[in-house]
Amino acid sequence: MKSNYLNLIGLAYRARKCSLGEETILKDIQKKRAKLVLLASDTGPQTKKKLTDKCKFYNVPFVVVDDRETLASAIGKSQRVAIAILDAGFANKIQSLLG
Repeated sequence: MKSNYLNLIGLAYRARKCSLGEETILKDIQKKRAKLVLLASDTGPQTKKKLTDKCKFYNVPFVVVDDRETLASAIGKSQRVAIAILDAGFANKIQSLLG
């Protein structure tokens, strides 16, 4: 079950429906492009607070998922602490899998 959502993140990434990097994600939240923000469980406290506060302010759902290694390997990049999903379809499906 868990790996299903990771496969979807990989698909979303290949479909260019993800944004990576704190600054980009913050911009996408502000512009209401982000439909879902996935945070690694081992995200640093400042980064986590910045992203979750922004999500709450703009009513963007966020989920704390596995550690950064797991999140990064889903998209084939190293050390990613957060991923924003920019597509409502992917976001809804991932949320339902994380239920």
